[in-house]
Amino acid sequence: MQQLTCFDLFQLTFTMSSDEDFSLVMDDQKPSKDSLQQIKASITNYKKRHEQLIQEQQELAASRDDQRDMTQKCKQRSDKLIQDLEEYQRSYEAQIEKEKSRVISMKQEESGLMKEIQRIEEALKKEEAKNDHLQQQADVFTAVPERPVVFRGSSGSKADTFEMKPRVVYPMEGGTALIRFDEKIVADNILDIQKHRVALGSDCRITVEARPVQLMLPWLVEIDSEVSPQHILISNLPKMDTDMLLSKLEIHFSKKRNGGGEVDKCELLPDSEHVVITFVEKDIARGLTEKEHHEVELQKKKHRVRVTPFLNGKITNLETKMAVCPRTVLLTGIPDVMEQEFLQDMLEIHFQKRDNGGGEIEGFLYNPLDQHTSALFEGVSTAREE
Repeated sequence: MQQLTCFDLFQLTFTMSSDEDFSLVMDDQKPSKDSLQQIKASITNYKKRHEQLIQEQQELAASRDDQRDMTQKCKQRSDKLIQDLEEYQRSYEAQIEKEKSRVISMKQEESGLMKEIQRIEEALKKEEAKNDHLQQQADVFTAVPERPVVFRGSSGSKADTFEMKPRVVYPMEGGTALIRFDEKIVADNILDIQKHRVALGSDCRITVEARPVQLMLPWLVEIDSEVSPQHILISNLPKMDTDMLLSKLEIHFSKKRNGGGEVDKCELLPDSEHVVITFVEKDIARGLTEKEHHEVELQKKKHRVRVTPFLNGKITNLETKMAVCPRTVLLTGIPDVMEQEFLQDMLEIHFQKRDNGGGEIEGFLYNPLDQHTSALFEGVSTAREE
C-alpha cells in the first residue's frame, strides 16, 4: 500500500483502454486545503483502523493459540480417557472371567454338596430302617409267647451265656461199633491200648481197633433275625386234635372281619406246640400282632389266644471246630462172624471187664458189615459233657 502525504499529493485518475489494463494519470492540479484535511482525516482513520486490525489480528492469533492449547489439552485428555476406558474394559473383562470361574466353582461345590446330601439322606434312610427293625425286634421281646417258668435258685455271680445244644448225625461204616463209658478215664484206657483181642468163644478171637470219635461242632454262630411280615405265631392254645385245631385257626384268621386274610399255610411246631400261620399277602401279620389277644372259637367255646410276631433267622457267620467225644470210643475192624445180637453182647462183656481196661458202659451201638446206621450225638450240660 502506497502512503500519500500532503506534500506529494496528486489527483489520480484511472482510465481503462483496450490495450492496457489500467493507466495512472497524474493531475498537476494542486489539491485544495479542504481536500488535504479530508485526506489527513482519512489517513488518521485508516491508521486507527489499521491499528484495530493489527490488534484484532493479535487477539485472533492469541485466541488461535489458546484454541490450539485447548485442543491439545482436550486431545491429551481424550487419549487419557480412552486409555482409562481400555484399562477399565480389561479390568471389567478380567472381573467377568473371575466371576465366571467363581460361578463354575460354586456350581461344582453345589453339585458336591447335593451328592453329599443325597448320600446322607440314603444313610439316614438306612438308619431309620435299621431303627424300625430294632424297634420291631424290641416289640418282639415284649410280645413273645408265654411260657411257664420255675425258680431254680440263685444265679450266682457268673453271667449266663447263650448255650446251643448241637445235634450231630454220625454215619457209621460197616463193621464198627460205638461205646460210651460212664467215666472218661475208662475211655482213655481203651484208646491207649488201641488194639484189643476179643474172645468170642474157646477157639475164636477177633482183633478190633479203638479210635477216638471226632465231630465237627459249631464254635461261633451269628444269626440275623427279622420280623416276618407274612407270619404270625399263635400261643396259649388248648389241648385238642391237631387237625381240628389247625382247621379252626385257619378259618378264623382267613376272615377279614377278624383282621386276617388269605392263608397260605397253617402248621404246628412240635417242640413248643405253637402254631405258625403264613399269609399270602404281606403286612396282615402286623395288624394281628398289634392286637395281640384274639377270641377264637375252639372246642365249642371262645378261647383267648395270643398272637405274637414270627422271627425269620438267617445265619450270617458260622465257625466250626473239631471236638473229641471224651467218653465215647469207636471200634473198627469187626468181622461178620456170628449173629448181630450175640456179637454185640460179647463185645459189651469184653469192654466191661476191668482186666481188659474197661468199665461200666452207658451206651453201645453196633453196625454190622454191609449195613448203614447213623448215630445221633446231642449236646448235654457241661456237668456231664459228651
